[in-house]
Amino acid sequence: MGARGAGRVERSRRSRAGKGGRRGKGSVSAAKRKTTRGNGRRQRRSAPPQAISPQAEAQLVPLQQHYYEEGREQGRYDGGEALLEQLVPGNLLLPEVSLEEVISAGVQSLLHRCTPLLDAGQVYSRLQAALAAQAPCSVVRLGDGELLALAQNTVYSVEEVAAVGDFLPYAGLNVPDLAARDLLAHAVRSADIVGVPQSRRKHYHPLLHAALRAHQIELKEEQATSSMINYTLHQSGLLSELLRGQSLLLIGNAAPELAPILSARGYSVSGVIAPVNGFADIDRVIGEASGMSYSLALVSAGIPAVVIAWRIATELGKVALDFGHMANFITSGRMTL
Repeated sequence: MGARGAGRVERSRRSRAGKGGRRGKGSVSAAKRKTTRGNGRRQRRSAPPQAISPQAEAQLVPLQQHYYEEGREQGRYDGGEALLEQLVPGNLLLPEVSLEEVISAGVQSLLHRCTPLLDAGQVYSRLQAALAAQAPCSVVRLGDGELLALAQNTVYSVEEVAAVGDFLPYAGLNVPDLAARDLLAHAVRSADIVGVPQSRRKHYHPLLHAALRAHQIELKEEQATSSMINYTLHQSGLLSELLRGQSLLLIGNAAPELAPILSARGYSVSGVIAPVNGFADIDRVIGEASGMSYSLALVSAGIPAVVIAWRIATELGKVALDFGHMANFITSGRMTL
């Protein structure tokens, strides 16, 4: 081959190598540009979503119900029947015994490990006695909000509490707040009667003992009641008996609406303190309460209600009940006294 022919071959090789090199380094970029242009065309040409017709929607309902029941059945199996399968010895068959029967038998065998709770009648008697003697008495209640507050950097990290407790700011606690946690723990430890959750949902009863243990809180038998005590007092008819004839101080954001409703029902409302904006407002609330005349304080202020009710009893010598969402239920008409 002549010199000119060899030169042409070499230039052709370099040309092919150069083109291949450019494709090698720029292939992703080129593909991206192509994809972007393609996506752009697709987005511009896409039609708006069509509304589902009533007929099609009606056909979806049985399907949704089917999957709901299927999921419910799977959850029942995983959370109960599967555990029972594992516990029954492999060489035995447990004939025609329901999961409910097994659980009932198991509970009966564990009753000696249960903690007695004060019932509505007993709590009512304690409150009535304190009112008659003009002696201090506080009834506070623990729910998922209070227990998550106690769990900060003890049972859970503050990041975990913030992640699962997105409702906590509404309930009066901005995570992290370890000073509020410690104040809450002191109030629970010192309160006269403490309502504890019986619900087995994750952040209720299953968290209760871990949170109390983390703060070295041991509730005595004469101290513990159900966290639903405000509602059971109402359902038993004892709440109206408790409030009748008392001078009431209403505390919380719903208090201004609650006051005229209770007054119209014949109850004596002597004062209202609102709003209550979290733990930072507690000192102001106690300061206002110290200058008012009343015999019974009803406190509906989220998590700070525990501290407020305890301080009203301890510092001001009054009777205070953590009233909770009952204030909202009454003002919305869902509940009457």
